[in-house]
Amino acid sequence: MGMLVDGKWHDVWYDTKASKGRFVRTEAQFRNWITRDGSPGPSGEGGFPAEPDRYHLYVSFACPWAHRVLIYRKLKGLEELLPMSAVNLYMGSEGWTFDPGPGVIPDTVNHAQRLYEVYTAADPKYSGRVTVPFIWDKKRRTIVSNESSEIIRMLNDAFDEVGGNRAVDFYPEPLRAEIDELNAKIYPNVNNGVYRAGFATTQEAYEEAATALFATLDELDARLATRRYLCGARVTEADWRLFTTLVRFDPVYYGHFKCNVRRIVDYKNLSGYVRDLYQTPGVAETVNVDYYKRHYYGSHKTINPYSIIPLGPDIDYAAPHDRARLG
Repeated sequence: MGMLVDGKWHDVWYDTKASKGRFVRTEAQFRNWITRDGSPGPSGEGGFPAEPDRYHLYVSFACPWAHRVLIYRKLKGLEELLPMSAVNLYMGSEGWTFDPGPGVIPDTVNHAQRLYEVYTAADPKYSGRVTVPFIWDKKRRTIVSNESSEIIRMLNDAFDEVGGNRAVDFYPEPLRAEIDELNAKIYPNVNNGVYRAGFATTQEAYEEAATALFATLDELDARLATRRYLCGARVTEADWRLFTTLVRFDPVYYGHFKCNVRRIVDYKNLSGYVRDLYQTPGVAETVNVDYYKRHYYGSHKTINPYSIIPLGPDIDYAAPHDRARLG
């Protein structure tokens, strides 16, 4: 895993002693916004106008936070406007790297071999975790943002004047309060909840996280009994934020992170909902279950020291569903 301290790399795992065995995710530090005219966004500074041939995206195909951004990049038609580099699926003693391997897209902008080199290019004294996704500004030679929830908000509309798909809006004005309320529950209990369970180092911390996780999944399954998507008949940001966790749940989190009270396939509504979202044109191209398994089971030596990758489960996200009856 590792982190940078004053620009120097240290191979250290998460320290859960001070938090009584609880995994605490650190907040992203680059919080600027790309906007249509370069005006400041809700945080950070201005000076990042949406324009062609300026920005570059760094991702891991294994990461659920990066997956959100990949889905937006695909569905908003931003692949040419936002070229990308992708790290190796294995995270070892040097963190994310561009070592040759399946799916690796080399860093053609900063020519880094280790992802932390891009962080120190932006801030030579950076201290913190080196995470994906993030957007690099080739003009100002810095990281614009490494907060996925804010990056997808940018991609939702900032590039609409220069080639983005205007017809796609995942954060419509009438639903914003509802979307924000859903995100506020889903992020700590589900998106980050699986990590809080998987990285817990005490029984109490694990049970606390797992209990909240399944209570929230139960609520979401009940909600989806009468509506096709979380906010009704249209797909929104809340759905895509949830989807990237659910599509990894049965193959990875159920076993690797001990989130094994129920599988998503055991939920009548959530299971069909995941297939429905997966079958949205373009989304299946962003999903690679075998890749996820190889990353998680291969990278987390503290959880799976021998890097044994399970053969199952066999999941068909392309199977039929009946969700359209609720649309």
